[in-house]
Amino acid sequence: MNNTLYQDALALLQQLISIQSFSREEAGTAEAIAQFLQTRGVEIHRQQNNVWAFNKHYNPALPTVLLNSHHDTVKPHPSWTFDPFTPTVQDGKLIGLGSNDAGGCLVSLIATFLHFYERQDLTYNLVLAATAEEEISGRNGIELVYPELSAVEFAIVGEPTQMHLAVAEKGLMVLDCIAHGQGGHAAREEGVNAIYEALPDIEWFRTFRFPKESSFLGPVKMSVTIIQAGSQHNVVPDQCKFTVDVRMTDAYQPEEVLSIIREHVKSEVTPRSTRLRPSSIDREHPIVQSGIRLGRNLYGSPTTSDQALLSIPSLKIGPGDSARSHTADEYIYLSELEEGIQLYIELLTPVITA
Repeated sequence: MNNTLYQDALALLQQLISIQSFSREEAGTAEAIAQFLQTRGVEIHRQQNNVWAFNKHYNPALPTVLLNSHHDTVKPHPSWTFDPFTPTVQDGKLIGLGSNDAGGCLVSLIATFLHFYERQDLTYNLVLAATAEEEISGRNGIELVYPELSAVEFAIVGEPTQMHLAVAEKGLMVLDCIAHGQGGHAAREEGVNAIYEALPDIEWFRTFRFPKESSFLGPVKMSVTIIQAGSQHNVVPDQCKFTVDVRMTDAYQPEEVLSIIREHVKSEVTPRSTRLRPSSIDREHPIVQSGIRLGRNLYGSPTTSDQALLSIPSLKIGPGDSARSHTADEYIYLSELEEGIQLYIELLTPVITA
């Protein structure tokens, strides 16, 4: 690896940290990424706060690999002891908001894209997409620009995995449920208490186990997380509303999970969305086999990413550690950044070169 790639990636990451880029507020980092690529002779495309580019010798007859990561961040945790927008190098770490999630992944993928950018012997096209709104699963991120990215065959999604291979990822479906009763006075034997009507359904969500389980992700997990009912102590509530967090695996599609739930509970069940789908990639896929040859571990990820919005095989991999994401004094090791660039290049080389 040319050391210039690492130095440029580090400088770009420091610049991105210094620019506030909360979800839906990423215009500044989008501009910084666009300028970084343009000064290196790359023709860029931009839609809202998303920036993408194709390799120099793009060939429409070839399939395309998507290199994707995001440049939006969550808001900093109140217990930060460093300025989250001042990139600070200390003890081999780069500290700053978005350094780990997912700035290190993004700049490493940009460096990888530049490494291959001018090659004429590629058997795949490359498209780099630095996208917005990942942290809120917004509609104006990868979902907005994906139709512009040509015929993508598979994707590498940059998220902190310690450069191991997340070959499956859980999807997310949030359900708003309503148990219906009949109002009445609590002092008399009247009405139907909606809380009591909800209890059997809540217990079902707690105890039901879906028959199919994922080899990497295990069982579908359902958690009742919010309950709302009642207006005052002496009124029997006629409604009990509760929210269920459903983490789906690649063993089911969201529509199947929703159908099974509705068969078993009496409450009214309304999904907020079925967009955030579980994903997986075959162990025999060339990009996975390349990672195995590099000694990387395979695992299933419980957290969602932009993989959930892609309808193609995708592999989640990147420098950094997911355990540091959304924490105070977030950081990435400089060595992780350097290793990330090197391993991305080594991962792709046998797959996309002649």
